Amino acid sequence: MNETISDGSSADETPEREGVRIVDSADVAPTAVIGEGSAIWHLAQVREDARLGRDCIVGRGAYIGSGVEMGDGCKVQNYALVYEPARLAAGVFVGPAVVFTNDHFPRAVNGDLSPKSAHDWEPVGVTCEQGASIGARAVCIAPVTIGAWAMVAAGATVTRDVPPHALVAGVPARRIAWVGRAGRPLEPASDGTDAWVCPETGEWYVEDRMTGGLALAQDAAAQRQYADAPLAAAGETQDPGQPQQDDTTDGATA
Repeated sequence: MNETISDGSSADETPEREGVRIVDSADVAPTAVIGEGSAIWHLAQVREDARLGRDCIVGRGAYIGSGVEMGDGCKVQNYALVYEPARLAAGVFVGPAVVFTNDHFPRAVNGDLSPKSAHDWEPVGVTCEQGASIGARAVCIAPVTIGAWAMVAAGATVTRDVPPHALVAGVPARRIAWVGRAGRPLEPASDGTDAWVCPETGEWYVEDRMTGGLALAQDAAAQRQYADAPLAAAGETQDPGQPQQDDTTDGATA
């Protein structure tokens, strides 16, 4: 198999890439930063100033645009196109032949038929939050955000933000279910509440009003406890019509 494993002894203009596997036919810019344990496979291209975390995989023929950021443990499968300025958090899965666009109004030329230059358009990116998965041949029309642990079905076209833990499908993509961190569709809780349960792990999920999606029950409870802490410490709710106490008291803070 034609591949190289860098030992950090590359040329001066190339960042150290200790423990990185880069196949000979891959095209990796000298200024790209590749985290330890990552692999760049045949015919893949990683452009200038892209930053890949640890243990990432870029499959055959995939494209990673200039300045794209990928967190640890991301997988970009064969022939996926991740155009700048996309941002992928840790653990994001991008399936085969997925496309992340970056232009609101794509044209090859201006109105006078003169060629468009880099100054004639403003790139916009796709953001994928932690653990999100994008199915094969899906298209994400920038600018959109794919929420944490959300899942985009194969062949879907995403035209608006996807909330955390949502499963979306179709053209345009719409939510058809909720999914947990394990990727399995969630089932309604048996206690009659609005909670959801993962049939594989038993994890409970509850509504997250801040994002419009779901959150792991223990995380949501911790957030509520943190938000209520100042009032709980005061032992009473601050009357909005009363002046706030100063910093020398034990009451609620501003």
